[in-house]
Amino acid sequence: METKKIHSDQRYVEALLANNNTLINEIYEKFAPKVIAYVCKNSGDETAARDIIQETLITIYDQAKTKGLKLTCPFDAYFFLICKRKWLNALKKSGSKEVTIEEERLSIKDDADENAEKTQQFEEQQNLYMSVLSKMGETCKQIITLGFSAMSMQEVADQLGVTYAYARKKKSLCISKLTQLIKESSLYRKLKNDY
Repeated sequence: METKKIHSDQRYVEALLANNNTLINEIYEKFAPKVIAYVCKNSGDETAARDIIQETLITIYDQAKTKGLKLTCPFDAYFFLICKRKWLNALKKSGSKEVTIEEERLSIKDDADENAEKTQQFEEQQNLYMSVLSKMGETCKQIITLGFSAMSMQEVADQLGVTYAYARKKKSLCISKLTQLIKESSLYRKLKNDY
């Protein structure tokens, strides 16, 4: 299987992870104007565009942190594609019909599409996870959240005021229940069919 070369624009992803203000400002200066123009041309305004940009940067950060995102295309194409999809989804949810879609022909479009698709899939999975987790009992929410943090299970048990054995057993039961609820979700079936 062919391994794709990591693009030099991976530095922007690394900048988000490292909270490198210089490169993050460069993202806003270089790439935000195109997104703002697109949103303003498609039933939006600058405030909405800036919200979309912020959401996209958070999504990219989350995916890089949890899945080790590696860019195989220019950041500009990837970033714009995610922003565009988020804006079109926002318009769809609001019922707005006035959309002007001007597709750009990019030689790297396939890689940008692939990277953006993975990011969208990741975001949808995260949203499903958070949605299901929010419906669980308080103890399960705490033990799962703490269990996936950097804390050891002993630290989790200490924080919750329970024994180590109880914390491990409860975490196992809670994760099992979370997995079951996710698999029973109609959104899970949709995601499974879409991807």
